[in-house]
Amino acid sequence: MKTAISLPDHVFKEAERFARRLRKSRSQLYAEALAEYLAKHAPDAVTDAMNNVCDRLTERDDEFARAAALQTLKREKW
Repeated sequence: MKTAISLPDHVFKEAERFARRLRKSRSQLYAEALAEYLAKHAPDAVTDAMNNVCDRLTERDDEFARAAALQTLKREKW
């Protein structure tokens, strides 16, 4: 997706230098920066994704996890 944005000159120049230093295109730098910003400022998305995974687990998976945990605990010295 192509889009046009306006940036302050100093931000643009700094981003250009940073992209060259990392040997990345401007588009790649901006895409990665925006993705990181969104991930940082939308923590509910991570929680929602984890909850979705947990919701899809079956009871059989829980039994396996319990058995594996029990075996691990039995080997530990208390």
